[in-house]
Amino acid sequence: MMRFLADESCDFSVVSALREVGHDVLAIVEISPAAEDLAIIKLALKEKRILLTEDKDFGQLVHAHGQKIHAVVLIRYPAQVRKNLARDIVRLATLHARKLTGCFVVIEPGRIRFSRP
Repeated sequence: MMRFLADESCDFSVVSALREVGHDVLAIVEISPAAEDLAIIKLALKEKRILLTEDKDFGQLVHAHGQKIHAVVLIRYPAQVRKNLARDIVRLATLHARKLTGCFVVIEPGRIRFSRP
């Protein structure tokens, strides 16, 4: 079981799919709507949760401003392929669980990029 924190920008189908397979997922929309990005990163770091987001501002905070993270998964799925989104995130969690901690991950259809800020 992995621990995730889903930003408000994260498609709720991802939250549901991860919960269905037994992962612990907190959703900002359920616990703290309209929370600031920095507060979200700090919560994820404090609780050792992987932040799931579709908001590119988190990349700025991590890469340009040096914000510490536990892990971030930036989801980049255009509208025409979103039907595979939840399945692909569950697959990422299953296949790359050990690799996620400390990484900033960008997931796109057919492509996953890992970086260590």
